[in-house]
Amino acid sequence: MTTALITGASSGIGEAFARRLARDGYDLILVARSEDKLRSICQELVDAHSIKAQWIGADLTKSGSEQEVFSKVASIGSSVGLLINNAGFGSMGDFATLPLDRELEMIDLNVRTLVGLTHLFLAPMRERKHGTIINVSSAASFQPVPFMATYAATKAFVTSFSEAIAEENRRFGIQILALCPGSTKTNFFEASNIERALKVKGQENAEQVVETAMNALNGRRAKIVSGWTNWVVASASNFVPNWLITRVVAKGLRGRYQGDK
Repeated sequence: MTTALITGASSGIGEAFARRLARDGYDLILVARSEDKLRSICQELVDAHSIKAQWIGADLTKSGSEQEVFSKVASIGSSVGLLINNAGFGSMGDFATLPLDRELEMIDLNVRTLVGLTHLFLAPMRERKHGTIINVSSAASFQPVPFMATYAATKAFVTSFSEAIAEENRRFGIQILALCPGSTKTNFFEASNIERALKVKGQENAEQVVETAMNALNGRRAKIVSGWTNWVVASASNFVPNWLITRVVAKGLRGRYQGDK
């Protein structure tokens, strides 16, 4: 029985992954700060699907949290065959006016923790010559995004990093996927403390994003954009220069976040 470890598993895409994988017979290790929510999800999925499900309460923005999670997994004797680095948050606004400590926390969670967990769990996967890692990136990773500058930059790192190590680890029988959803019907904006969230038409739900990821794994993909509209927007960066993209996006958002046109 394969064990899947999912970060940010208490809601949204992470919870949707947990529910889908439990139906598929995976054992689960769920990681988030909300231990009560994780406990409830684990109990529900154990009762419904007769799997094993455990949780680890951890604040993954903290330095050393990735080693703490890895050590706890080792202590319970689980062998993780599927790692889903889903935990992350964003910010919106004029970068110069956003709280610096929050921007740095975002970099720690979206980049440092993801890299740390990937590195730690890769070693045993290589020894077994089998394993899968899904790094949840974003359609925002394909171009600079004014007024979401730090978030888009962290996700650009995730996509680039994932594609590179996917090729490094292909000969070891390990599949690594950068999953790039667009705006999704989750509590992302609330969890990120974004008060003036953008309302986007045609949003996918978390279950659709998870389905995209699972299909991409079957096709041995290293990168996938979830949703046709998101794919079209992401693909525009191949034909439209970044200076034009940033100019257009900034024009649409400047009045919202800087109070002038």
